[in-house]
Amino acid sequence: MSRYFRLYSAFARFSFSRELIFRGNFLAKMSVELIWLFLMLVFYKTIFRQSSVVAGWNEAEYLFFVGCYVTLEGFIETLFLENCLGLAELVRTGELDFYLLKPIDEQFLITCKSIDLSTMPNILMGMGLMAMSLHDLGWPVEPVRVTLFVVNFLAGLVLAYSCLLMLASTSFWLTRNSSLMEMWWLFTSLMRYPRSIFMEVGWAVPIGFFFSFFLPVMLVIHVPASSMVKTLEPWMSVYLILAAGAMLWLSRAYLQLALRRYRSASS
Repeated sequence: MSRYFRLYSAFARFSFSRELIFRGNFLAKMSVELIWLFLMLVFYKTIFRQSSVVAGWNEAEYLFFVGCYVTLEGFIETLFLENCLGLAELVRTGELDFYLLKPIDEQFLITCKSIDLSTMPNILMGMGLMAMSLHDLGWPVEPVRVTLFVVNFLAGLVLAYSCLLMLASTSFWLTRNSSLMEMWWLFTSLMRYPRSIFMEVGWAVPIGFFFSFFLPVMLVIHVPASSMVKTLEPWMSVYLILAAGAMLWLSRAYLQLALRRYRSASS
């Protein structure tokens, strides 16, 4: 493991050096992220001016949920998204050959080589929003809730990473999978809202049920946020952890199957 940590540190240093070369692009992208978060907060503030509760979530609880989403999305975009989006190009051009020749795990190299530091402020902004929401709630910090939140958050991160990896692995069959990668943005849209919203309208209940228990992307943010500011639901936490483990195993198996199909640039 120490070898992988040293290698990942080298990746981080290289990514930082690369960002310093294009400082203008780095600052512009951070500015866009700030504007995006500001507009999203304006939207939610407007909603809560019309109603004090949305699907059982008051304003402070809902903003904690949003902060949790922004933080997790920041981790995904910083650590994995750029790598997974670039997999199709590696397959199309044959550059994947050079990755497979390296004496290192293919999944680690494919999904962790680049780190997008320009989206790292999202992590800090999300954490800040969660802290402000907890302050507004006057909520005393309980070690049990904090521990459960961290465990659930990590499980949600693993689940989101696994879904992203499976979508990216379709590149081996489709070569250009831009249309399927749009599914990722659909998943993030579902993550952005509490699961209880989809249980308020009859025709939306099947959607909420499917994306909660068959493809549990709705639980990625809902369970961690609920464990911190709502009623504890241990069975949901257990289900999320088991689902994250199963999806991680399945996504790795799917990637290995895709790699066996790959015939390199020479063929």
